[in-house]
Amino acid sequence: MDKLHSFAGAAARIPLPDKFTYPFHYTPHPLCVMAAGEVQRYLMSVDVWQEELRKGKMFGVLVVRTSRGEVGFLAAFSGILAGKNQHAYFVPPVYDVQEPGGFFEVEEEQISAINERIRQLEEDALYAEYRQRLSAETLLARLEQDEMKNQMKEAKEQRERLRQEHPDDATLEILTRESQFQKAELKRLKQHWNTRLLSLQAEIEAFETEIERLRTERKTRSAALQQRLFKQFQMLDACGRKRDLCDIFQDTAQKVPPAGAGECAAPKLLQYAYRNSLQPVAMAEFWWGDSPKNEIRRHGYYYPACKGKCEPILRHMLQGLQVEDNPLQNDSHRDTELEILYEDEWLLVVNKPAGMLSVPGKLDVDSVYQRVRRIYPEATGPMIVHRLDMATSGLLLIAKTKEVHQNLQAQFKNRTVRKRYVALLDGLVKRREGLIALPLRPDPEDRPRQVVDEVSGKPAVTLFETLICEAHRSRVLFFPQTGRTHQLRVHAAHPLGLDAPIVGDELYGKKAERLYLHAEYLAFRHPVSGRMIEVEKLAEF
Repeated sequence: MDKLHSFAGAAARIPLPDKFTYPFHYTPHPLCVMAAGEVQRYLMSVDVWQEELRKGKMFGVLVVRTSRGEVGFLAAFSGILAGKNQHAYFVPPVYDVQEPGGFFEVEEEQISAINERIRQLEEDALYAEYRQRLSAETLLARLEQDEMKNQMKEAKEQRERLRQEHPDDATLEILTRESQFQKAELKRLKQHWNTRLLSLQAEIEAFETEIERLRTERKTRSAALQQRLFKQFQMLDACGRKRDLCDIFQDTAQKVPPAGAGECAAPKLLQYAYRNSLQPVAMAEFWWGDSPKNEIRRHGYYYPACKGKCEPILRHMLQGLQVEDNPLQNDSHRDTELEILYEDEWLLVVNKPAGMLSVPGKLDVDSVYQRVRRIYPEATGPMIVHRLDMATSGLLLIAKTKEVHQNLQAQFKNRTVRKRYVALLDGLVKRREGLIALPLRPDPEDRPRQVVDEVSGKPAVTLFETLICEAHRSRVLFFPQTGRTHQLRVHAAHPLGLDAPIVGDELYGKKAERLYLHAEYLAFRHPVSGRMIEVEKLAEF
């Protein structure tokens, strides 16, 4: 087991965890931090990788125990590194698509040959000549026919004038024959051009039919290759049971595995451990290098496993292990009384604690909606007017009637509601105040994470004011002008925003005891009385 590394430091003094890491919400175990440090030192020692590593890549470490009770660690990278799947220091892929002479390589060559043939046809000089001729001759045909029609129109007008002069029968016969001749000439001209244009179109269609046939063949081959490839990923669980990726993702909404499934660090690590009778103890993944343009990844920070590619796989692979509970299912506020800051017969404003859902979700935990529905059973409508992230604390507006709810939601939609948030950021904000405009969209492979997308993202605008900077932290006020999911969190963390994640933001920064973001001020017009209502609750941090 040449992939098993011993700890260089005093790992024996660090107690092992009672349960394996819950990979979607975790604080790295000290042994994982120690292992990651050794991997990072190794990465810095390989000079030829430095340029690629600067672009950024996800790495993972898995602390394991051997059958003799020895503790060590495994390391892995997501995707490929330096153009290769296999490197001596890291565990191998679950299935090596780069295996020489393997079916993937052979079929990829066939698909590449199809791509080359399509390129040749699309760039064929004769194909280009036919298209140019068709365009030019179509224009010429229209011009010649238009010219003849104009001549016929003038001739017709001339004949009408002559007929007004009451010519003899012989002249009328000549005029009639002239009209018939011109119509026949126009018909012959149209037939002439139709024949020429149809001939050119037939030549073009011969090229395009072949191109389309090749594209269809490429699509069919690619789909079959992808399906066959996914079948090769026979993912183990702790009990030795196997499921391929097609089978695993059949249980998901998308039904089919996304591209790159099974190639992330976490599945590689667990697969190698199971194949070599190593007991998984703890796991962590970290980003090394610059952040991608759209995503938010920070050098050296730890991140949870992605939801789109890895969650279905890991839910299978972790079966048979004693895994930590999902911390989001820890209903820590079950006995917390919901603080009401303003109330009348139409509406109320509550102070939502950090860690409580605004509305019920997939998890069986308490929410503000469930609380107020129990308190006000006679209330009508959805009640919750807007939402705060589970991790965010602060003011939440609630309507007691459907009509009031509609009015308040319209105020939010029309952006007449004034909101102010306070946050503690991990880093020193250089600007005193300003505006952040970074359009956002969900990351389909890692919901609820949001990414910046200048093309497909929805407009997201935030005003900010820096209050104080000290001890490498900044206290900032946010005034959101739009209400996108994770807007303030992304605008704080993104390099084109404030480049300083909110303290405790495990999606875009580092996990802490809580997310240091609080909705502290809300101002809106009362739907019934029409007067302005202002509510403020300062943060506890």
